[in-house]
Amino acid sequence: MAKIVYGFGTSHGPLLSTPPERWDLRADDDRKNPAHPFRGSVYNFPDLVAVRDGERDFETEMSLETRKERHARNQKALDVLAETFAAVAPDVLVVVGDDQREWFHEDNQPSFSVYCGEQVINTALDPEKMKTKSPGIAAAMAGYYPPADVTYPVASDLAQMIVARAIEDEFDIAVTSRQPVGPRGIVGIGHAVGFVNRRILKDRPMPIIPILLNTYFPPNQPTAKRCYEFGRSIGRSVAAWGGENANKRVAVAASGGISHFVVDEEFDHRILTAMKNHDTKTIFSVPENWFRAGTSETKNWITVAGILSETGLKMEMVDYVPAYRSEGGTGCGMAFATWR
Repeated sequence: MAKIVYGFGTSHGPLLSTPPERWDLRADDDRKNPAHPFRGSVYNFPDLVAVRDGERDFETEMSLETRKERHARNQKALDVLAETFAAVAPDVLVVVGDDQREWFHEDNQPSFSVYCGEQVINTALDPEKMKTKSPGIAAAMAGYYPPADVTYPVASDLAQMIVARAIEDEFDIAVTSRQPVGPRGIVGIGHAVGFVNRRILKDRPMPIIPILLNTYFPPNQPTAKRCYEFGRSIGRSVAAWGGENANKRVAVAASGGISHFVVDEEFDHRILTAMKNHDTKTIFSVPENWFRAGTSETKNWITVAGILSETGLKMEMVDYVPAYRSEGGTGCGMAFATWR
């Protein structure tokens, strides 16, 4: 039977693809944002500054010197993940990420979706699309989209097995086998998968399976427990992949998280430690209203923790880097980990 030989998790936030001198662009967006979810409540920016007053020296944290140091650590951790992935050289990569109105919209937003097409394209960076984004997002888009289209084969037979097993396990799974088409042509794979393809795979085509969760948009976000159990179902599917695929070596990736756009180091350490220790009680005890905005992408990691729960692979942190960009403690808690 096929075997999961490696797993990794990586944040994919825009700061990872933005020079530290330009992190202020995203801070400007934060100051204009009227709704910042943080520990179950929602704050406008002035109230967020007030509620976090005295928590730590955010002025020092957001200084250019500190930003440069944090940026360097982020890039080093990403290099470790890329180099380790290349050394492991798996046959297939399953990527668990979230869709943020890239393929799915208000007319259809599935909780869980598995891509089963024969191939998937990470489309080239579109200068016209950049013009529609805020300067802080536009500055980072090259971290998700390549200079030219890159086509990835999809392990569609395994993807279909994942769907079949999920149905047996009483999950209602959406299936997509064709990329949507918009006014400008094919809509490329979303940022969660695109970042992994660009930064970890280095735009090298290999068989992948994109699995997309709705972590962001009410009312049908799956719970943390449901994500973990879905992951366990995926893991059992891979273990049962036999026949001519019996010797395939499979890797899995969690893309996104951890806490953002308000950094919560306490939450990050608690959830990462719980995943490392297979402490599902702690994971499931986190109130669902803490998994909002970017912090909801932690559920991509929880799904992957479920996939790997029966493999014997051990989670190890490569680095955890709190990357602050404003006096309200906004930014991203960047996490990078392997299961080996």
